[in-house]
Amino acid sequence: MTNSDAIFSDDMAAFYDRWAVPLFGPYAEDIAARARMPELAEVLEVAAGTGIVTEALARALPQSVAIVATDLSDAMVEFAAARRGDWRVGWRQADALALPFDPGCFDLVVCQFGTMFYPDRVAGHREARRVLKEGGRYLFNVWDSAEQNPDVAVVEDAVAALLPVPRPGFLRRVPFAYHDPDAIRRDLWQAGFADCTIDRVTTTWHAASADEVALSYCHGTPLRAEIELAAPGGLDLAMQAVAAAIAARFGSVRPAMPRRALVVEAVK
Repeated sequence: MTNSDAIFSDDMAAFYDRWAVPLFGPYAEDIAARARMPELAEVLEVAAGTGIVTEALARALPQSVAIVATDLSDAMVEFAAARRGDWRVGWRQADALALPFDPGCFDLVVCQFGTMFYPDRVAGHREARRVLKEGGRYLFNVWDSAEQNPDVAVVEDAVAALLPVPRPGFLRRVPFAYHDPDAIRRDLWQAGFADCTIDRVTTTWHAASADEVALSYCHGTPLRAEIELAAPGGLDLAMQAVAAAIAARFGSVRPAMPRRALVVEAVK
């Protein structure tokens, strides 16, 4: 992972929330439904981004449940707190690999599409386990492989045609890299979890338009930094190329793109 792979700037947070978050909605609802459990009192969300899962948790869980939502990016936390304020949600900046909480504080730790970004995934899982109470649950999801999410190759090919070598690799290097169930189980075991369950969840991303898909990728993710580094001033051209490629493969209006993720649950 390069330094730019995890950078979400102030304006990127707004683009991310407007254009990328709708893709995550069905998975956020799935996570929130799985989060329900008897005697749930304290929930921690790590790598919360702009708070789509936080919002789903607040709707799904009893009013008595307290939620703490964290993200490494100050920009994401500030945007989420302003955009999705809720009286029982405490928003704060925090590193998932060094959580500022005492051991055994939470009944549930949740992370949606964040563990792929950890520079040390075992350390991140170990921190989640540390702050869980005995019997507490760790619930997270990750994208399945790029081959199971075919818009990825379309975007990569469109951007690569515009940029000098080497081929841009952010998408396969980070968000679509952590999809091997055996590797996930091995990492969780090394972090102290005895076992886990892994489910596959398939949805279809119905974007409003091919332009929306291009915006979500080229402005709302660290792919933007990779494009700008390789071709200064080329962001608009890349976005046009991605939109054209998505339209050609999936249609220009309401393109329907298959999506698959893995949902992982472990108990301390």
